[in-house]
Amino acid sequence: GRKSAVNRDHFSKYRSPLVSRYASKEMAFNFSDRKKFSTWRKLWIYLAQAEKALGLPITDAQIAEMETHAEDIDFSMAADEERKLRHDVMAHVHTFAHYCPTAAPIIHLGATSCYVGDNTDLIMLRDGFDILLPKLARVLDRLANFAEKYADLPTLGFTHYQPAQLTTVGKRASLWLQDLCMDMRNLERARDDLRFRGVKGTTGTQASFLQLFQGDHDKVEELDRMVTEKAGFKKAYLVTGQTYSRKVDIDCLSSLASLGSTVHKICTDIRLLANLKEIEEPFEKEQIGSSAMPYKRNPMRAERCCSLARHLVALMADPLQTAAVQWLERTLDDSANRRISLPESFLTADIILSTLQNITEGLVVYPKVIERHIRHELPFMATENIIMAMVKAGGNRQDCHEKIRVLSQEAAAVVKQEGGDNDLLARVKRDPYFTPILGQLDDLLDPTTFIGRAPQQVSRFLSEEVHPLLEPYKAKLNVKIDLEL
Repeated sequence: GRKSAVNRDHFSKYRSPLVSRYASKEMAFNFSDRKKFSTWRKLWIYLAQAEKALGLPITDAQIAEMETHAEDIDFSMAADEERKLRHDVMAHVHTFAHYCPTAAPIIHLGATSCYVGDNTDLIMLRDGFDILLPKLARVLDRLANFAEKYADLPTLGFTHYQPAQLTTVGKRASLWLQDLCMDMRNLERARDDLRFRGVKGTTGTQASFLQLFQGDHDKVEELDRMVTEKAGFKKAYLVTGQTYSRKVDIDCLSSLASLGSTVHKICTDIRLLANLKEIEEPFEKEQIGSSAMPYKRNPMRAERCCSLARHLVALMADPLQTAAVQWLERTLDDSANRRISLPESFLTADIILSTLQNITEGLVVYPKVIERHIRHELPFMATENIIMAMVKAGGNRQDCHEKIRVLSQEAAAVVKQEGGDNDLLARVKRDPYFTPILGQLDDLLDPTTFIGRAPQQVSRFLSEEVHPLLEPYKAKLNVKIDLEL
C-alpha cells in the first residue's frame, strides 16, 4: 500500500519536464538537493579545517565527526527545522549539529549564509559547464565529420529563402559549426572566469573572521585562500558584498542563451531542408510521424531543440534584471529567482545538446533530390557563363544579354504559370544564335564549377579552427547518446 501511495503522490504534483522528461542524470543530480546540501557540509568541513590549521581551537575529533556525517543528510529533520526557523541554512546547521554533537559549537563558525549558499552555486555552475562542454564538443565532432564528408556536394544556396548561387552541403554545415565554435569559446571562457566567493562574512568585509583571528589580517587572507583551494578554485573574488556579484550569473547564462540562439538557427535550417526533402534527421524504425498521416517523417527532434532553445534564450532576462536590482550589499529578492533560472538554464542547455548530438550523428542526405533542385534552377544561374562563352566566340555582349533575358522570361513563365520544368536550355539549343557554343553547354552547366572555393574553405576551417578546439575533449568524444523520448 505504501509504495502505491508514494506513486500516486508522485503523479499528483507538478514535476518539471526538464528533469522528469528530458535532462541527463548527471545534470539533474548537479542541481539536486543531495548535491547542494552535501556541498554545504563539505564547505563547513573545509572552513573548520582551515580555521584549525590557522590556530583556532578546533579539534581533530570535531572535524572527523563532521566528515563521518558529511553524506547522511536527514532531509525530513531539515524540513522540520526550516518550518520552525524559516531559514534554510540554519535548518541545515541544526540538522548537521544534531548528528555531530561534539562539532556543533564550531560548525559555520564566523560564516554567513552566503558562505555555503553562494559558494555552492559557484561549484554547481562550474560543474554544470564541465557537463556541457564535452557534450558540445561531441556535437562539433559529429558536424565536422558531416561537413568533411559533404564538403564537395553542390547544393542550392538560399538567400531570403529564395534559390541563390550554389554552395555545398558541407560548407553550409561549416556555417553551423562556426557559430557552435563561438559558443564553445564562450562556455569555456565563462567557466574559466568563475571564481570562488570564498570566506567574506556578512557584508563582504571579513569582519567576523578578523575578530576570530584577533586582528590578524594575514590569517584572514590565508583562510580565504585555503578554503578556495580546497573547493577546487584557483582564485576567489577579491571584493564581494554579502553575495558574489550577480553579473557572474549574467556571464554564465548569456553564454547558454547564445548557444540556444545558435541551436535554434541550426535546427530551423534542418527543418527547412527536411521540407525540401534534401536532408532528414534520423528516424527510428518504429517511430510514428503522424497519428493521421502514416507517410509523414516529421523533424521532431529539431523541433524540440527549437522549442527548448526559445526557453533558454528567454531565461536570459532573469539574471539581467536580478543583477540590476541588487541594492547596495545585496537584497534577498535574487534568491527565489536564481533557484529557478540557474538550474533551468543548465538543464535546458543539457537536453538541447544531447538531442543535437543525436541529430548530427544520424543526418540523412538525399543527393538525388538536391541534384533535381539544382537542375531546376541552374540554367538561370548559368546565364552569365553562357554570355561570356558567346562573347569569347565573337558575339556581342548586349545582343547576347537581350536574347538570354527574353528566353529566361519565357522559361520562367513555363515554371511559374504552367507548373512545368525549366526549359531554358532547350530554348537556347533551339535558337541558332547560340550555335557557336552548343558543344560547351554541358560544361557550362556542371554544378561543381559553381561552388567556388567552398570545399577548400571547409577543409581549412576544420583543420585551423574546429579540430584544435576539440583537442582537449578527445577522450570524451566517443560517447553515444540514447534518447529515450
